[in-house]
Amino acid sequence: MVPQQQSRIPEDARGYDDFDGVIGRTSSESVPWWRPEPTAPAGAPNIVVVLIDDMGYSDISPFGAEIDTPHIAALADRGLRLSNYHTTPVCSPARAALLTGLNPHRAGYGSVANSDPGFPGLRLELADDVLSLPEILRENGYATFAVGKWHLVRDANMSPGRSRDSWPVQRGFDSYYGSLEGLNSFFYPNQLIADNSVVDIEEYPDDYYVTDDLTDRAIGQITSLRAHDADKPFFLYFSHIAMHGPHQVKQTDLDKYRGRYSQGWDEVRRKRFDRQVASGLFDPGTPIAERNTEPGYDAPPWDELSHEEKQRFARYQEVYAAMVDSVDQSVGRIVDTLTELGELDNTIIVFTSDNGGTAEGGPAGTRSYFSQFVHGPVPPDWERDVPHDEELIGSAALGVHYPRGWGQASNTPFRFYKGQTFAGGVRVPFVLSWPKGLPRAADDNGVRRQYSYVTDIVPTLLDLAGLSTPTHRRGKPAQERDGVSAAEVLRDGTANSAHTEQYAEFGGHRGFYRDGWKLVSLHRDPADVDNPIWELYDVTADPAETDDLAARHPALVAELAAAWDAAAWRNTVFPLFDSPADQIRRRPEEARYGDPVRILAGTSTLERYRSSKLIAYRDFDIEIELDEWTPDDAGVLVAHGDQQGGYLLYIEDGVAHVVFNSYGRIVRTSAEVPRGTDRLTLRAVATPQVRWDLTLEARTDDGQSEVIAKLDNQFQLIGMAPWTGISVGVDARGPVDAQLRARRGTFRFGRALRAVTYRPGAVRVPESVRREIEESAEYHAD
Repeated sequence: MVPQQQSRIPEDARGYDDFDGVIGRTSSESVPWWRPEPTAPAGAPNIVVVLIDDMGYSDISPFGAEIDTPHIAALADRGLRLSNYHTTPVCSPARAALLTGLNPHRAGYGSVANSDPGFPGLRLELADDVLSLPEILRENGYATFAVGKWHLVRDANMSPGRSRDSWPVQRGFDSYYGSLEGLNSFFYPNQLIADNSVVDIEEYPDDYYVTDDLTDRAIGQITSLRAHDADKPFFLYFSHIAMHGPHQVKQTDLDKYRGRYSQGWDEVRRKRFDRQVASGLFDPGTPIAERNTEPGYDAPPWDELSHEEKQRFARYQEVYAAMVDSVDQSVGRIVDTLTELGELDNTIIVFTSDNGGTAEGGPAGTRSYFSQFVHGPVPPDWERDVPHDEELIGSAALGVHYPRGWGQASNTPFRFYKGQTFAGGVRVPFVLSWPKGLPRAADDNGVRRQYSYVTDIVPTLLDLAGLSTPTHRRGKPAQERDGVSAAEVLRDGTANSAHTEQYAEFGGHRGFYRDGWKLVSLHRDPADVDNPIWELYDVTADPAETDDLAARHPALVAELAAAWDAAAWRNTVFPLFDSPADQIRRRPEEARYGDPVRILAGTSTLERYRSSKLIAYRDFDIEIELDEWTPDDAGVLVAHGDQQGGYLLYIEDGVAHVVFNSYGRIVRTSAEVPRGTDRLTLRAVATPQVRWDLTLEARTDDGQSEVIAKLDNQFQLIGMAPWTGISVGVDARGPVDAQLRARRGTFRFGRALRAVTYRPGAVRVPESVRREIEESAEYHAD
């Protein structure tokens, strides 16, 4: 029987629009139709992008390092090294540009996703009309996976009930596992996310290490896909939490590097540069930048350090090298999986970094990571380096970071660091391997010196794979990409770069590249932010920016400065911040985070940012409701923080113990809990000098209250501490008190604990002090 024609459907029928089959009154009169699924072109390659955090130009062996990175070196041997690849000075802007192909300010990330100042270039959330690489690839028939650091979500949107529009799954990834934060602990992450939900873990295994965990998940994503679909190509975005501080590494990896760095950073830089020249990254005779000497950026000569300093500073670099080694092991495991599946040759693998090596450890490094970043008019006895046993450097017990002398060694042969627009901040290693699609000729050393930029990754990958880009996202025309394909350069080492000019800006630092010339300025004074002091470099002959030519070419300086200005307007860079308070501004709705909150026992650990707003710079009371408590009831009542800083209240054998962890320096006080107690209240009174006076009160069921314990004059936990959020009835995730964790584990309280109420009080620290501290914390949270 011939099916009835579609035209016989009544005009007021609903639900048949966009159906390309035939509808009759019965199925025998109808023709079914299925909307076609996106299908990748035959032979489309898998794509793996491995992005490292805060890794400098010279930290892997293909770019000069003495660190053992055989798996990354094998990628370079099979593929190509881009020696003139550039990125943004800091993390969130680089990630936005990498995943969208848009210049960072146009993507909304002129800075890191830890503020909300209310301007178009600083939305710090991806807009609805911004297409992401995973969205494009999914439309082309790819499976899309992500693991690791995200940092494209405003911290205010990391908690339940908040917008998830910029979370990975909403931005095109089929699955995601990792940390939304800008950094994390390697042994005790403060919070992990699986797809759209918090992983509600209470205690990490003894052998846990986050790089291994992320690698396990990435391999699981790949092998699970292949168990279900033998042919579908995939995109894996593996965004490592390493190498961001706090630097922590497994002892087995650390042992390998003991004693390797006693020669110091000056000698390491010299040897790395020699290897860079020998391998073709730079021509013989290319100048290397001298050690940074500018105040606030300077690194002392290694030979002028004391014996004790040399010993401790070398240990910091041993940890860093071991972490790089662990990243290489991770790459090797991914490569082994692809080899086992027979797919290595047809997989495009990119290995690169989000920005250059960092100077955040200061001139001497630190064993108390979060206290290092509390800047401003804090008490003169503030400890930026709590003097822990040096044998603990690199372990789970401490959060450490190397001195900035090692940061410049990381950025060999360049000047400056992450955060500045000089080469040290924006030139990073880049390795690309695709044996099937980009086989290397025998006479090709695999080095490409043509200029390329982070926005070029999206168009290059799409070009290599032969894929198209949708024109719309959610019904809106998608924003036009800024990046250009570098595929021709990859195929032909003699081809010219299609990316001929590029602006840069972060925190008032500026840069502009055009055809081998680079204009750059170092921002020093917020009041003078729109009056830059320009330097000019011929970066073809002088890639390390050692010879300032500005005085010799004033007309070119003026021309490129005007070009920077025009590019800034085209990319929503303005306004520049002449007041630091404007840059760290938050939207007014966040004021409600300072309202009292009652947390029932058993509630999952609160998110870090939400927790911090209950205590930062202010008085606060923590009221603990007990129900028929007896001395037999024991456990943690409330915990906030981890080894890097926090506080804890627990009861054991009828005694209440207050533990205050001041960025790694722990003080304790204790007192017997009166019988019949139905409420304990921990009161913190803030002082303008950034300290707290703490008292513990007990109220019995007859209504009588008394102070039973005191801890006076403690440094406030501010900036990025406490890192782990509030837990009620347990010390979850990272331990505030390692001794207690060793004795009692997470020490969960029993039925007698009903709830804990936080009552935030007056903010006592002056606004000017808070502004300086928050500005520094925002910068270093990247």
